[in-house]
Amino acid sequence: MSLEFEVIQSAIKNQRRSEIRRWRIVLIFVFVCLASLTLDIATGPSMLSPSEVLNALLLADDVEAMTKIIVFDFRLPMALMALSVGAALGVGGAEIQTLLNNPMASPYTLGLAAAAGLGASIVIAFGSFGLPLTLAVPIGAFAMTMVAAGILFIFASIKRLSSEMLVLAGIALLFLFQSGLSLVQYLSAPEVSQQILFWLFGSLTKATWENLFVTSVITAICISLLFKDAWKLTALKMGEERAASLGVDTKKLRLRVLFLVAVMTAVAISFVGVIGFIGLVAPHVARMLVGEDQRFFLPLSMVIGAAFLSVASVLSKVLVPGALFPVGIVTSFIGVPFFFWIMLSKK
Repeated sequence: MSLEFEVIQSAIKNQRRSEIRRWRIVLIFVFVCLASLTLDIATGPSMLSPSEVLNALLLADDVEAMTKIIVFDFRLPMALMALSVGAALGVGGAEIQTLLNNPMASPYTLGLAAAAGLGASIVIAFGSFGLPLTLAVPIGAFAMTMVAAGILFIFASIKRLSSEMLVLAGIALLFLFQSGLSLVQYLSAPEVSQQILFWLFGSLTKATWENLFVTSVITAICISLLFKDAWKLTALKMGEERAASLGVDTKKLRLRVLFLVAVMTAVAISFVGVIGFIGLVAPHVARMLVGEDQRFFLPLSMVIGAAFLSVASVLSKVLVPGALFPVGIVTSFIGVPFFFWIMLSKK
């Protein structure tokens, strides 16, 4: 009896050590996010030192007026938007991969990003219906993304439809919306087509305090609701039949997670444009570091996605001095070789 008790105690201690190690990894990436946020605010045409940034953020009354304007009016909304959008895309990719049990699944590969691009391009090319373009474009992108999500909901509600078939449906939607986007660009004047192309590249320069507030609140609410289903999502990873035997309503869970991910990513993409690879790379890195337990996998995917986009934002401003690269191009340049490395190392 005592030997059995010692074995149980040893297993509990090992589990506690494993949990502490995983939370430390999450904490490390939180510090990476904070460091990247500071660098993101510091970099730009008017370079600031990290100490000047920290003084402006913590001791706002003791810094020069110009420094305050640069930090609070221009750079801080962009830097915080990078963290918010990166977190949304990282969590969105993680939950879609968990839900469909497919490592290639993400909001991008399911066609949601392409739908956002089509919605934005229609508004840019054919008019904003009397609304300011800065407001109409995000509304158009959000509306078309939710149309794509609605089609996915219909497929997901079909009883005999497997996860693999849902991924194929998403890929079909991806090609459909990309074809529609190409048609809009073909019918548009050259200057309008160029404007559409710039939006598709993805840029944080569109960030304002207003759209940052909307993005952050929606992201926080959706992630909180997803975290409530952490146990169910962990059980789902063992297979739908086993999850059902544990009392998980897999159909309702699938629809709920799809809805939350669709809303969260639609809001994020609608304000900054199409940004790829974060939803693919961040979950893979998180999975390698902490495994599939959603208590750790979800928050780590969130902070890795935030750190990824924040670092990309810094690089977009320092690659060519005086020029600002669209951050979507930078994430692709970073994400493609990184994803190849994950594929080759993890098969």
